[in-house]
Amino acid sequence: MYPALQKDLENLEEILQEVRDFSVDYLSNLDHFPTGRTLGSIAFPGLPAVGAGAAQTHQLFKETFLKNIVASSGSRYWGYVTGGTTPAAIAGDWLTSIFDQNTFNTSGLGDVSAILELETIKMMLELFELPATFNGGFVSGATMSNFTCLAVARQWFGKTQSIDIAKEGNPSTIKMYAAVPHSSSVKALSMLGLGSKNLTIVPTSPGRECIDIKKFKEILARQPNNPFILIASAGTVNTVDFDDMEAIAQLRKEYNFWWHIDAAFGAFASCSTDYKYLLHGWELADSITVDCHKWLNVPYDSAVFFTKKEHENLQKETFQNANAPYLGDTIKYFSYLNFVPESSRRFRALPVWFTLQAYGKAGYCSIVENNITLAKELAGKIENSAYYQLAAPVRLNTVCFTVKDKNKRDDYIKAIITKLNENGKIFLTPTLYNEKSCIRAALVNWRTGKADIEIAMKELTEVYELIDK
Repeated sequence: MYPALQKDLENLEEILQEVRDFSVDYLSNLDHFPTGRTLGSIAFPGLPAVGAGAAQTHQLFKETFLKNIVASSGSRYWGYVTGGTTPAAIAGDWLTSIFDQNTFNTSGLGDVSAILELETIKMMLELFELPATFNGGFVSGATMSNFTCLAVARQWFGKTQSIDIAKEGNPSTIKMYAAVPHSSSVKALSMLGLGSKNLTIVPTSPGRECIDIKKFKEILARQPNNPFILIASAGTVNTVDFDDMEAIAQLRKEYNFWWHIDAAFGAFASCSTDYKYLLHGWELADSITVDCHKWLNVPYDSAVFFTKKEHENLQKETFQNANAPYLGDTIKYFSYLNFVPESSRRFRALPVWFTLQAYGKAGYCSIVENNITLAKELAGKIENSAYYQLAAPVRLNTVCFTVKDKNKRDDYIKAIITKLNENGKIFLTPTLYNEKSCIRAALVNWRTGKADIEIAMKELTEVYELIDK
């Protein structure tokens, strides 16, 4: 054995204890860690001829890179809809690396990871109050979840034309519709060869980011017999608007289409007594995307897809693997090798299983309700402030706002975001809504509390006044 490896093996307990102590210290002081930094020059060490071992490498990392780490899992990192990491999820993620399982099938040749993944999917269906008529699995994020679901939708469309797209390639243009699709869905269409330009953007309801059902029906009436793919939104980026799920469900009675829902974080509205109505009817969809590293608060990277069990054969056709004897009987046993894009898969289900077991449905309902309450509190303070105003109503957990003086809007918002990130007390992102420069705050972290709202408003006020001098 290479000497440095041998030494690390002999000192494994000390190495892990040092990392454990460092991790506890970091997490205990996360609220004091900056949410943004201005990156300075970094002297990257090259490949050493002789390795220094794990302990010295950890020290080198701290000296070289720690000063450029930001508190993206902290309570005031409100950009990109980024969740934190619950204590149980961290424990599960550590063990994921320790066990290092390649999750693929439920046969005797595999390990327990695929079985536990299936059980974790069942738990998530229960969390979202979805029926057991869905299959599911873990992928890296919303992009790959949308990719997986839309790949099966593509295979479905091919079958309506008596074509096996997985084997024969894409037919002529597939008709696809959406009102306010997330960029990850558009990217998935590009990767699938469906063509992002072939996505028809349908009109939205006045003052909303949801499908205008009446106008959509007028579009569909022109070609009533043509099958199509519909990408619906359960929580748009800027205003967390939801397409009318019940109205879309009614359309199924008149038209033949694959209904996909991008519910990356909007799925968690089902955990709120007051907001679960937004998802009524979504159980009739063909496929659903949900991100786990958002409101579920597990480490990156983690997301799930749900697809109706009635489409299982379509999914296996889409992702069929060139099976080898060493993979076991993938016909007899369920295999993710034939169900998802990746053949090699990290045990992503374990952190999710840990956190769901640790906190249960009540715990996650509490997180969701707390974030919604705090988002509305932040919105109220913005509306009552001297310098800012809401750009859109707060429908769930995201606050979209802008500066009151429209003549200063573009320049000020750019300067405000830059200064906030330099200060590092709160992280917000710029956006464009209704052709206006805006600021967006998305609250999904389990740590966020009332004190964070006060800190945020203090920062927003002081930064505006500094820029306005």
